[in-house]
Amino acid sequence: MTINSLLQPFQHFGVHLGLERIIKLLANLGNPHHQVSVIHVAGTNGKGSVCAYLSSILTQAGYHTGRYTSPHLVDWTERICLNEQPISSEEFCQLLLQVKAAIWEGEESPTQFEVITAAAWLYFAQAKVDVAVVEVGLGGRLDATNVCSKPLVTIITSISREHWQVLGSTVGEIATEKAGILKVGCPVVVGSLPKEAEQVVQARALELQCPLITPQPSRQISPGWAEYETIYHSKQLKYPLPLQGQIQLTNSALALAAMEILQTQGWQISEEVILEGMANTKWLGRMQWTTWKNHKLLVDGAHNPAAAQVLRDYVNTLNVKSVSWVMGMLSTKEHGEIFKALLRPNDRLYLVPVPDHSSANPGELAKLASYICPELSFCHTYQELLSALEVAFASTDNLVILCGSLYLVGHFLGSAEAKW
Repeated sequence: MTINSLLQPFQHFGVHLGLERIIKLLANLGNPHHQVSVIHVAGTNGKGSVCAYLSSILTQAGYHTGRYTSPHLVDWTERICLNEQPISSEEFCQLLLQVKAAIWEGEESPTQFEVITAAAWLYFAQAKVDVAVVEVGLGGRLDATNVCSKPLVTIITSISREHWQVLGSTVGEIATEKAGILKVGCPVVVGSLPKEAEQVVQARALELQCPLITPQPSRQISPGWAEYETIYHSKQLKYPLPLQGQIQLTNSALALAAMEILQTQGWQISEEVILEGMANTKWLGRMQWTTWKNHKLLVDGAHNPAAAQVLRDYVNTLNVKSVSWVMGMLSTKEHGEIFKALLRPNDRLYLVPVPDHSSANPGELAKLASYICPELSFCHTYQELLSALEVAFASTDNLVILCGSLYLVGHFLGSAEAKW
């Protein structure tokens, strides 16, 4: 019995948004989510790193802290953590058996994500966590995590046009789905949003009488250190910032604003604890430097245009002349916009399929990339990732970056040669 074998029967249900199935399933399990205090985090990009900061700080503060995120990179157990430690495979399997037993005959079958989400709520209730940091899977309003009526605080990190096939074709429609996590009277921390999205979120917050906090991005003061302007005390907090990229000045500020709100609610979170928690934060597969066969390699999901631009902005600070991109993307992504954000003249491009997922065809991607950036010095397809990496490192002294899909990054980190 494995996690895979227990989840496999639910795989074919795919994305099927709606709360009826998860509410029924949780009721059959005794409503474990009602026993858990929650910080709920939505957004197009930045959700994961914000959850990582929050979980690290709260764990450092001595609170029994759950964390639920998706997708995983290497192993299912990464999705459900307690005090920064992934659940064991044995515990996960036991939870899944409990969840499966609670699916009554004749009821509509839950999706795979709903089954895992129910397992997470059950785990947090059984572990008697003080707080759970819960990341929205897709959208917000109809996401399986959106079952808590009174979160401690909600966070919307960013909104851009992703998953538009499901969430709506405009930024405003997508914002309506994200703002679905707001609850009556519960404070919401919001990142910098496009005007259209900002208006939607502000209107929803006003309607529900949610105190709305929009912190300024922190300021870089030296490599690995930033300064945050506190909301309630009009003072500057200098803190370590281990995660790479300009966007982390925004993401870390959102997490720190949420910590301030918890402090006003009576949570004991000292400045010293915040500094330690920030310093200890890790978030794999996002702007992560690693080594492969003694070569330095940068890996990042960069799976949508906004994330690709964040990666490009970071690369621009490195003063490299050209880049060797090793890329694979899912078929559902906006390939052209991602290429426009990343590719520059004289860059080299090595295209691969994303294993075990609905991958874009590397040959089609090569045609598109060559059309978008005809000044590429090299563009070729490979049947699998490791051979593309071999050629990329053998061909040039360029900086090599692996990106385009978190699933591809996870496949790499799960390979024996990856050092992480």
